[in-house]
Amino acid sequence: MEVTVSARHTEVPERLRLLTEEKIGRLDRFVDGMDRAEVHFSTHRNPRIAEPEMCEVTLEGHGHHVRAKVAAADGYVAVDKAVAKLEHQLSKLKTKLQRQRRGPGRGRAAPVDGALLPDDMAAVATTDSPPEAPEGQGPPRIVKVKRFATMGLTADEAAQRMDLMGHGFFFFTNLDTGRAAVVYRRDDGDIGLIDEDG
Repeated sequence: MEVTVSARHTEVPERLRLLTEEKIGRLDRFVDGMDRAEVHFSTHRNPRIAEPEMCEVTLEGHGHHVRAKVAAADGYVAVDKAVAKLEHQLSKLKTKLQRQRRGPGRGRAAPVDGALLPDDMAAVATTDSPPEAPEGQGPPRIVKVKRFATMGLTADEAAQRMDLMGHGFFFFTNLDTGRAAVVYRRDDGDIGLIDEDG
């Protein structure tokens, strides 16, 4: 597996880089075809945050896309937490793929937690802006922009994709109405739907 390590607002020591490449590289044993991994480290500047070190890992290959984002007190612990989370997601994906091979194929496969199947993929471009301003200086700024192709889905399918990506909301084109819509996770744990008014 080809592992790429990058960082923002932090330095990655060579020992941590090598350990990361080794541990993430071993994850290809779970599912055949996982051939690329991107690992991104970042650090929260706020001293009140107990776990300021962030580690985000994205695995790709053969149409599968598995992602984990974790926080920890230091980069080494963050890598261990990310690996544990990815092992769980990849085990579920492997089980799902084995069931698909054994059972009769009927329609589209249900999404697997933590993985996108080929027809679920959307092109995503991310742009990071300059480093954050110190706390207390001015109003909040937009510091990250994502552009993506919306997918035609039902509200239930969109809610599944939202869980899959570990996000609190998901923007999509509602197949039932043909209009833009958003599903989001409510504070009570249920899912909300915002549908564009025709």
